[in-house]
Amino acid sequence: MDKRVETPPTQAALSHADIRSILIGIMLAMFLAALDQTIVATAMPTIGRELGDVAHLPWVVTSYLLASTAVTPLYGKFADIHGRRVTLLGGIAIFVLGSLACALAPSLWLLIVARFVQGLGGGGLIAMAQTIIADMVPPRERGRYQVYIASVFFSSSLLGPVLGGVIAEALHWSVIFWINLPLGLGAYWMTDRALRRLPRHERPHRLDVLGALLMTGATMTLLLALSWGGTHYAWASGPILSLVAGSALLWLAFAWRLRSAAEPLIPLAILANPVVRDGTIAAGFGMGTFIGLTIYLPLYFETVVGLSAANSGLGLIPLTCGTVLGATASGRAMTRLDHYKRVPVVGLSLALLGTAILIVMAGRLPLLPFALLLGLISICFGTLLPVATVSIQNAVAPHQLGTATGTANFFRQIGGALIVAIFGAIVLGGLGASGVGLSAETLKAGAVDRATMVGLFRYVFAASFAGFALALLFLLRMTELPLRGSAIAAAKEVAGE
Repeated sequence: MDKRVETPPTQAALSHADIRSILIGIMLAMFLAALDQTIVATAMPTIGRELGDVAHLPWVVTSYLLASTAVTPLYGKFADIHGRRVTLLGGIAIFVLGSLACALAPSLWLLIVARFVQGLGGGGLIAMAQTIIADMVPPRERGRYQVYIASVFFSSSLLGPVLGGVIAEALHWSVIFWINLPLGLGAYWMTDRALRRLPRHERPHRLDVLGALLMTGATMTLLLALSWGGTHYAWASGPILSLVAGSALLWLAFAWRLRSAAEPLIPLAILANPVVRDGTIAAGFGMGTFIGLTIYLPLYFETVVGLSAANSGLGLIPLTCGTVLGATASGRAMTRLDHYKRVPVVGLSLALLGTAILIVMAGRLPLLPFALLLGLISICFGTLLPVATVSIQNAVAPHQLGTATGTANFFRQIGGALIVAIFGAIVLGGLGASGVGLSAETLKAGAVDRATMVGLFRYVFAASFAGFALALLFLLRMTELPLRGSAIAAAKEVAGE
């Protein structure tokens, strides 16, 4: 018997004021997750010195990445079973507890464990916020609220690195975790009350625990291989090959579980949906390329342009801010255009043109034209993000929104990790089997001449061109369904019903 839970038909539709009230609460929850991805990086050297362990410092980032990536689709499935409100509140509570443990950690390894717990909570906050917006707002009107989401990432991208460095130097590194407590409690209080009015579409089924364990294990072993390959171990070394082989076996077991389970973790109908598949792959290639550029361009600024470490961070501002502007413009255009794919198609085409200029002019462009070109590429790439997300949500039924959104975010993060690993293999020379490549610190110290670095980054820009080209290819393949007030009608159309 299908014991689905639906909002009673007599309940009044949410007004714009109601939606804005709920948005403020979930924006605060999103800000928690987005800020935590940017504020820790600049404080890491101070953390390593004060806790007396610099060698294992990368695990502070890796542990959070492992946990947050692995649980993202679990949050989506859990929300479709038990509801958005309890799932989001649970994620906030775990994140706050993890932040408290981080602030009190007396050693680096305890901090690493606490960061893992924090990642278990933070991994679902962004996907859950996107799902809740999809519950409240029809696909055609969803673009008008993109400015709220964009403002969260804009502010976290600007404030995070600055706050992390200032707090670590002027106060104490633990303050970057203490500030999560009032923010988290505020998000919990605001969303608890506001989300009681949210439309409900959950269906009380059982969570596939075995499938969740297999997927989590496959994800973690793959991410460990990508994190360690070319840095801690050579790509062809025993540990990396063992991790890759173990991950492949776990993925095969997970695929078998999807086919054999009565209620699989990710329904096969979602994985087979062409809009979900092509939209996820397009966003994965685009986002992975963008993340790779944000990670390795500071090295370009320092070794090729000759900027200081502090100024190299400022050089990234056009790249990080441009994406927000592009996403906002594209989201608003979706409310007015029937052929909404045209905006990101033009945007990605211009991003390809800009990236081609970077390949040809690597090392020869002055700083100002280079920064302006980065801004143009970023704005044009940003047009893809709202179209991919809304298209995926528009193609599934309301009771599958959480699973579809969580799955899309999950594979987008996996794709990003793969592309970042490729960029790292190019820059750090880890593609060879002879041993571990150079470190970023060695390159910054001037161990490699400028001409060699220009050549390496020409390959990086070529890889970026390929990433954006693949994103454009899958965007063109993605079916352009009409954006309607009901996602159910669009889902039936893509299913051919």
